[in-house]
Amino acid sequence: MLLYERLAESLRVQIAQGVLRAGERMPSIRQLAHGHGISAATAVQACLQLEREGLVVARPRSGYFVRAATPLPPAIRPPRRRVPGSVSNPALQDVLDMLARSDLLPLHSATPAPALLPQPALAAALTRSLRHSSAAALDYAPPQGHLALRQQIAKRYAQVGAAVAPDEIIITAGAMEAISLALRTLTAPGDVVLVETPTYHGILQAVAALRLKVLEVPNLPGQGIDVARLEQLLQQNTVRAAVLIPNFNNPLGSLTSDANKQSLLESCAKHGTVVIEDDIYGELAWSGQRPSPLRRWDRHGMVISCGSFSKTLAPGLRVGWLAGSAWTDALVRAKYFSTVGSASLPQLAMADYLQRHDLERHLRRLRRTLADNAQRMHEAIARHWPQGTRASEPQGGLSLWLQLPAGGNGYALFEEALKDGIGTSPGVLFSSRGDYADCLRLSCGLPWSGRLDIALRKLGRLAARQSE
Repeated sequence: MLLYERLAESLRVQIAQGVLRAGERMPSIRQLAHGHGISAATAVQACLQLEREGLVVARPRSGYFVRAATPLPPAIRPPRRRVPGSVSNPALQDVLDMLARSDLLPLHSATPAPALLPQPALAAALTRSLRHSSAAALDYAPPQGHLALRQQIAKRYAQVGAAVAPDEIIITAGAMEAISLALRTLTAPGDVVLVETPTYHGILQAVAALRLKVLEVPNLPGQGIDVARLEQLLQQNTVRAAVLIPNFNNPLGSLTSDANKQSLLESCAKHGTVVIEDDIYGELAWSGQRPSPLRRWDRHGMVISCGSFSKTLAPGLRVGWLAGSAWTDALVRAKYFSTVGSASLPQLAMADYLQRHDLERHLRRLRRTLADNAQRMHEAIARHWPQGTRASEPQGGLSLWLQLPAGGNGYALFEEALKDGIGTSPGVLFSSRGDYADCLRLSCGLPWSGRLDIALRKLGRLAARQSE
């Protein structure tokens, strides 16, 4: 038996006997090498072997940890609604009430914590823009947005193989305004819009505000959009637009494969359905391999791409965009009639930041931290939540989707958690008619801390009471 195999077997036995417990930090590489009289390279090889076996997990800058038992993924359930209908979900109002509170541990907010964002660099960019371009910063922006920022966004698309010209980019107040503008431009009240289920509640609110009907296509945990079902729905219904989140869907975190992205685009083109792509999480692939936006595979000019810096750089600056394809002129007019133009100072500052800093370097740190947070949360759920709790295993984004054991009620848990100062998002928010009553979404955008660990223990105890 080779030296690394002997060490791996010794550690394997310690894990099996509970000497090294689930979630516990392994001895460092230096400690293993010194304690067993071997080289650091041999110790690393042993740990890599245990990682391949799924017994340990590596955390950036922290070392190796014994992997806790992983909860099963949520069960796949078809939506109750199989025909177009209006959004009818009173719980959507609760989102606005909760967002007004500043006293909660924000496990309900799918945004990175401020500590994970480059605040000093962004503050410096704002200061420079105000000092050196005060006239432009304090004046109206062009309805389409400042050219310097549109050029930077076009460069990001080019880096992932998507051809987007600066002239078709329109700057918006976040991705939600982009989606709303696209829907308002493409549809009329009573039209049918395809959305995923579960999907982000903001999309449902936008659809409801425009008096549109929804048709729900399943998003499958770990698989993404159900393209076979999407084709069936388009065959059976006249659908004007589809609002889709193929890259790390909110709330499941599922990634739709490149092959399925191409299939769904072909289906939509064949049936005359315009795709509004919400790619707000595409930059947050925990592996570091940024998945392609739908725009890369668009051969028919049927995709309007929406994005934002809210999940990667600065939620409060509200800098988003859409790439309007053939609808650019109509979308610029809609933007002008809506808000004239987005605020100038955030645009100029964002362009300044992107010109001066390596965005990819920041994203590498952010992705590693989010992946680490999600792993720690998984382990805490496995240890402290009732048996039978299921949890998604996303590959990116900011969300964990949980399914409670039989008898669990995500909304009741949400209400009890508020009393303890903990924000969560009940599953009923993520469907047009309040499905997923036994589910909830948690954000992995908070840095791991003792407070977060205690909150997850509390939530586990509250969930356990429901099944007593």
